[in-house]
Amino acid sequence: MKKPILIALAVLCSSFCQVLNAQKQKQDLAVASTGNPKEIIAYFPSWQMYKRNGCVVPEVLDYSRYTILNYSFYSPDKEANIEGTDPWADTILLKGRIDWSKPQPAYYPNSSLVDYAHLYGVKVMVSIGGWTLSDNFPLIAADPKKRGHFAQECVRLLKHYQFDGIDIDWEYPGYAEHSGTPQDRANYPLFMKAIRDSIDAYGKTIDYKFLLTGAYGANIPQMDQIQWDVVAPFMDYINMMTYDFNGTWSDDANHNSPLYNPSKGYKGSLDEAYRLMTTKYKVPAEKLNLGVAFYGRTLRGFDGDQPITIYRTGHQKKQDDVVFAEHEGMPQYFNIMEEYKKHGYKEYWDDVAKVPYLVSEDEKSFVSFDNVKSVKLKAEYIVKNKCAGAIIWDVFGDYMEKKPGSSLITGTPLVDELVNTFGTNQVVRPRIKKRWK
Repeated sequence: MKKPILIALAVLCSSFCQVLNAQKQKQDLAVASTGNPKEIIAYFPSWQMYKRNGCVVPEVLDYSRYTILNYSFYSPDKEANIEGTDPWADTILLKGRIDWSKPQPAYYPNSSLVDYAHLYGVKVMVSIGGWTLSDNFPLIAADPKKRGHFAQECVRLLKHYQFDGIDIDWEYPGYAEHSGTPQDRANYPLFMKAIRDSIDAYGKTIDYKFLLTGAYGANIPQMDQIQWDVVAPFMDYINMMTYDFNGTWSDDANHNSPLYNPSKGYKGSLDEAYRLMTTKYKVPAEKLNLGVAFYGRTLRGFDGDQPITIYRTGHQKKQDDVVFAEHEGMPQYFNIMEEYKKHGYKEYWDDVAKVPYLVSEDEKSFVSFDNVKSVKLKAEYIVKNKCAGAIIWDVFGDYMEKKPGSSLITGTPLVDELVNTFGTNQVVRPRIKKRWK
């Protein structure tokens, strides 16, 4: 009975702010603009529906903040079948709230994530793969029959859930720890083209243009595994995961998602990835969405008596799962804002990398994260360099509560910086109509 109770609580909690959010969205959507706003693509992990007493559910999301939601994650098996990872969450989020008064299965109409998003002209794509679900991609991509079956499975999902496109999150072609092989580089374009051809063929039958995107690692070893000159022309967007540059694996305390290369340590950043993609790999900037992290990375445990600061070495390669136990040491922005003052953290700004960080000598803890200032700078960079827009991991990260545990959402400060800089809320997006099978 745990899950039905959670959903009931989520619905009750959402009623406090649903009306206010709806009024706000209508006001935003009523303003027309002749500009060319950027994409704001937010990943929507299904497992987050259980967190925070279920206070951030489809009824509560502020859809005026986004252009696309990527529902995460669906998983491919070895035979190229595609299934969700949580049948309960997938049912509630993608089919709608269950109407228990009727014989099952029965759902309240227009109550799914897709229904709400389409009402506000926001597209919803299904993201297939992810860090823990990429091991079967090499096997599928190497087999023509499995590639074809996988592509038809993508079409099945488009039909069944009214998705607006496919996002492939293969992490990563050629990555041996996830069963990658040297042949992945040659097979990847064949795999993606099979999907492109199949969803286009289906789209022609109903006069609808489905999107095909991919999420890609933002480091040279990952970039080198893709034949960009072959793949980029038939992709709608290329989503660069410009985060996770540093963490427990790094020798020093360094930034998760810097805008520019840090002055010490690993040379990885949003700017570095953009320059490599547009100069070395010749990918058009207008196809690139650059990643913005709505979460942080932590380090706990430093050797010796030296003060903890940026680029400090000698840590124990452990995440801070004591202060940030709720997220196992990888806290979302709202969690960082709730906790850091309670534990004596001091906030600093790295004017080279253009991102903040936190230090607590008492907790022997370091936190790398993004705040309103750094997100605004990234948004300005995206506009200046004429990129397609931004991707966010993940949509839940900046939904702030009036009081922790209150379930009363008061705002979304990080995505607001993207919206205000991009002009995304200045455009009327027509409702997306249902596409009957």
